Formats: sequence, structure tokens, C-alpha cells
Amino acid sequence: MFEKVLVANRGEIALRIIRACKELGIKTVAVHSEADANSLHVRFADEDVCIGPPPPSASYNNISAILSAVEVTNADAVHPGYGFLAENPLFAEICEACGITFIGPPSHVLSRMGDKAEARRTMERAGVPVVPGSRGPVEDLDEAKEVAEEVGYPIMLKAVWGGGGRGMRVVQEPEELEKAWHVASSEAQASFSNPALYVERYIERPRHIEVQILADRYGKVVHLGERECSIQRRHQKLIEESPSPAVGPELRERLGEAAVRGAKEVGYCNAGTVEFLLDEDGNFYFIEMNTRIQVEHPVTEMVTGVDIVKAQILIAAGEPLTDELAEVSISGHAIECRINAEDPEKDFMPSSGMVTGFHAPGGPGIRVDTHIYASYKIPPYYDSLLAKLIAWGHTREEALSRMERALDEFVIEGVPTTLPLHRAILRDHRFREGDVDVDFLENFKMEGWI
Repeated sequence: MFEKVLVANRGEIALRIIRACKELGIKTVAVHSEADANSLHVRFADEDVCIGPPPPSASYNNISAILSAVEVTNADAVHPGYGFLAENPLFAEICEACGITFIGPPSHVLSRMGDKAEARRTMERAGVPVVPGSRGPVEDLDEAKEVAEEVGYPIMLKAVWGGGGRGMRVVQEPEELEKAWHVASSEAQASFSNPALYVERYIERPRHIEVQILADRYGKVVHLGERECSIQRRHQKLIEESPSPAVGPELRERLGEAAVRGAKEVGYCNAGTVEFLLDEDGNFYFIEMNTRIQVEHPVTEMVTGVDIVKAQILIAAGEPLTDELAEVSISGHAIECRINAEDPEKDFMPSSGMVTGFHAPGGPGIRVDTHIYASYKIPPYYDSLLAKLIAWGHTREEALSRMERALDEFVIEGVPTTLPLHRAILRDHRFREGDVDVDFLENFKMEGWI
């Protein structure tokens, strides 16, 4: 087992990793920018190192600074969390070359799954259904037009590298393609330094379903059920739940088997998520694989009892997956709301500043993952996520009732947040009935809730 883990991240996920390490008896190192000197992950780690000024390029994405922190603290492993360098194959490769354990998949897996076109080809070889589209990056606009005519409109243009909704555009009609192509390509270049795009048929009104997997170094892969992630804005998830209201035992087994086949095909190791679109007829299609811990991992932990972050660390240390994990069953229902420092009434404008008042909800079935506190100053340089509120119940109805109660108890003062939006969504009859798809929030806004 590792003696010391450096956490190459910030915010709630850094604190989450530190907690897992403490329970395993592992010392921790927190890295932080100058803007995060007073963050809770810095306070609760055993050691801390300032790695640079606030901009991510000079701190959390600065590979040299992070490796220097590893060297000066004599850490023997690095956990990247999510975002920043978590899916950067170069960072993982350098760690491997330096004899530092990267708590995540091997660098070659990050490269293959980070290339969305290669990920698609890999899943096809494994017999996993994929959305009809180009087999790889399209060379130019003319080829995009040919593929679009072949698969049929509407289509989706997607960046070959990256995620988070950047470099993605839906094209409903042929006359929209040229403008969308240039916009998506420019966005992909700006975000990922690679303008390459591929083309997929756009599945209308799908659900976004993802399957959590764990894979050890010895070829064993298990799945921990699915998560419903359809409530999203601009491809950024806002509410997740497990299990999905649309997935029964038979479909869950087929989704899980497909995810496991895909993971084995690529030689996956550690925790990962295989993401699918589920259409109205119950057909599912692979869209991408997230090669890291997910923001929404707590809902799976709540319904399975598996500590996924601990599992990541144990797998990276060479521990095999236990036979019991293959027999994990889903118990109850869990829902997660991402609370962001954004103003829904002003087109979700991000906000920064001082948190003047803070009260976290509690009671049966409630979990709060957060790094903020009263008098915490939210910096303007990073993701707007402030907290994750998770509610568990024996049934979906009980989980919904507990989430409503917890949202009413949650107090964050001083900056606008998405708390009012979550309260409104929880009251919506379609959401309560589980009648959701990836366009839910667009229709929700049209009805005047925001």
C-alpha cells in the first residue's frame, strides 16, 4: 500500500480523496494555487504545496509544478481526481516513467479512450452498439456533408478530443452544417488544441445513461449498475440518480455486459464510466468512456455500498477485485444535485465572491460533499461547482422527498447558486414521474420556471 498520495486537484473532489486516504491509513499531500490557500483540502491534508498562481495553466494543469511537488514531498502516488490532468495521457505517461503510481488507467488507455473516434472503433470491435456515423475524424466539410447525407439528419458534430460539451453542435438541416462545422472546429481547437471532428446521427429525445465499472490489473472487470444523467445544460450534468427510472433488471444486465465487454477490449484498469444514449424504443448506443472518477460517483456508492475512491486506490496499489464485488446489488435509490455558483435567472452566469452564510442539510439518507464554508471566498478561476447534495431512500419517492427537504434546508448566502433551480425541478411532475431526456431543461425553461 502507498505511504503517501499527492492529490493533484482542488475543491470537493480533493477533499473526498483525502478522506478515503485517511481511512486507508495513507498520508496525503494537497497541492494548491495561490487562490486556494484557504481551501479545506489544504487544511485537512497532512502536507501542502503551493504550485503556482491562480490560472489553471500555471497551477493545476502545470505538470512540472505537480511533479516537483511529488518529488519534494516524497509521495509515491498521484490521484488526479476529475478535470485538469485526470485524463491527460502525457501526465500519466510521465508518472509511469518516473516510477510514480498514477491512480487511474494506464497512459495508453487514456490515449485510446480520449480519442473519441478510436474509442468508437474499440467499442465496435467489442460488439457494443454505437451511434451511426463516421468511423473516424472527417477530413473536411465536404466529407462531413457526405457522412451526414449517409446517416441522415439531424446529426451531431463532436470534437475527437475532449468533452464537457465543447466542440459539439447539433445540425438539424443541411444548410446549417457549414456554420456549425466552423464553430465546432474552432471551439475544439481552442479547448483541446485539436480541431478534428467526427459526425454522428443525432438521437432525438434520448436519455443519458452511464455504467460505472471497476477493473483490476488482472483482467477482472465488474459493473456497479447505471446512473441516469439526463438532466443537463449544454451537456453539463445537473442532476443524476441511480438506478435510472427507465432501466429494469434485464436492460441493466445488457448495459452492464456491454460496458464490461468494452472495458476488456481496451484493457481497462481502475474506475471508469461507459456512457450511452438510450432511445425511446429501449435501444442503447455507446457515446464515450470517461477514464476517471465521475462527479456523480456518490449516487452509485449510496446504492451499492462500494467506496469507489478507495477501490481506485486499492486497484492502483495492485489489489485484485474481490469476488463479492461481482455480486453487488442495488439497494434503494439515490439522487444527486450539483450545486453551482451560477445564476439561473441570468443565463447561468458564474459567480464568485464571499460565502457570507452556510448551512449544510442533514438527517436520514443525506450526504453533502463540499469544500465551502462560511467566509470562504469563491475564486473566479475554476469550475463553479460548490457542493454535491445526495439523498438516498428505500424507494425513488422517498429519495425525492428527502432531497426536497434537504434542498429547503441548504443555505448558501453571499453568491447566487442553482439551489432555486433544483427546488423547481424537484417539483416538476415530469421529473417526479421519471419522464426525462437530455432536452428536459430546455423545455423546462420554456415553461417559465426560470
